[in-house]
Amino acid sequence: MKGKALSFGQTFTIGLMLFALFLGAGNMIFPPFLGQQAGEHVWTGIIGFLITGVGLPLLGVIAIARSGGDLQTLANRVHPLYGLVFTIVMYLAIGPFFGIPRTGTVAYEIGVIPFLPEDVSKYGLPLLVYTIIFFGLTAWLAMNPTKLVDRIGKILTPSLIVILTILVVKSIATPMGGFGEPNEAYQDGALFKGFIEGYLTMDTIAALVFGIVVINAIKDRGVTSKAAMTRITVIAGVIAAIGLALVYLSLSYIGASSTDSIGIQANGGAILSAAASYLFGSLGTTILGLAITFACITTSVGLVSACSQFFAKILPVSYAKLVIILSFFSMIIANIGLTQLIAVSLPVLIFIYPLAIVLILLSFMHNGFNGYSLVYAGALLPTGLISLLDGIKTAGVDVTAVSQSLEFLPFYTQGIGWLVPAMIGAIIGFIIASLAGQTKRSIEAN
Repeated sequence: MKGKALSFGQTFTIGLMLFALFLGAGNMIFPPFLGQQAGEHVWTGIIGFLITGVGLPLLGVIAIARSGGDLQTLANRVHPLYGLVFTIVMYLAIGPFFGIPRTGTVAYEIGVIPFLPEDVSKYGLPLLVYTIIFFGLTAWLAMNPTKLVDRIGKILTPSLIVILTILVVKSIATPMGGFGEPNEAYQDGALFKGFIEGYLTMDTIAALVFGIVVINAIKDRGVTSKAAMTRITVIAGVIAAIGLALVYLSLSYIGASSTDSIGIQANGGAILSAAASYLFGSLGTTILGLAITFACITTSVGLVSACSQFFAKILPVSYAKLVIILSFFSMIIANIGLTQLIAVSLPVLIFIYPLAIVLILLSFMHNGFNGYSLVYAGALLPTGLISLLDGIKTAGVDVTAVSQSLEFLPFYTQGIGWLVPAMIGAIIGFIIASLAGQTKRSIEAN
């Protein structure tokens, strides 16, 4: 029914679904670690974190809705071949190679290992058994995408919110201590440090993938008007963004106030585990385990569903078969362990994340530069080259000679040296396209 409007309750449920899809275990781990590391500078650091962990994902979801509903349509504005390759790389990275397996390994490490006897192997058979159950449940929940909103938005998300609220309220009512001294990384430039830390959530990339899940959820409710879908997506996105911001602020507070009671911890997972145990005893460990499990399963379901919908369009394989294939493959990859997954995925994220950011930002200026593909190409080319170098450096390859030659670039030492070259490249692309008379393309045509 063209032009059909949804009630606020229906839109709110979609917003809760989107919030839960974003709120994976990584999102719960990184804010408390930032809080403990930033100490007294926690609020400056968290502002930078909110930009990349909340603001950009919100813009990403809206960009997908405005472009027509999927990442490939958006990326095709550069070139059809780029659109296909970039989209496949993004779905593989956030999906079966890194994102989906990570949900299973993080859920196991934080939600299961604390309850296992000390003499039980950290990985091996227990991890295999757990991931079989975890990804079997993922496949079942993702098998019928029309029920995704009800299952996640009405059941799992409220459960997750209740568990998180209990932990946060307790930490505020009975503070663990005052804010500590910031470590060296946060003493100066806390804002930029927090900005880069937001990369680790992978939410800007996830936004481009989850966009199709949101659009399909809206279509399933009878909405076909592009304007109506965009409006509903914006409202749902704002609901999800508010939820994420509240969670990040709360968890960063827990981290910043925890040092006196639990000491300096190696990572956010250890901080949450120690804080939950301090605040609630053994019950706290159970509460945290449940929260992590709910967060991981919702993200896993959303990623499997989104990836299956995409690959079903470009491969002669049905959605249902792809759900099973992706879930099984992710289960296999998950068994290499969390540490290895992070080590392999981080260089890839450093490379592709800036490309996603630039693509999203340009999409909101699309009509302003007449939709010229050369503007997109001009901005993404230097972005890709610089971020590729950063990714190679993160992988441990010695590129000192090249990287030192780029230190003249603004913000290069802060990790966003691609920003100014992207702007210059976009301007050059616009000038060339204007002089060459490149065909104008409106946002409605894309």
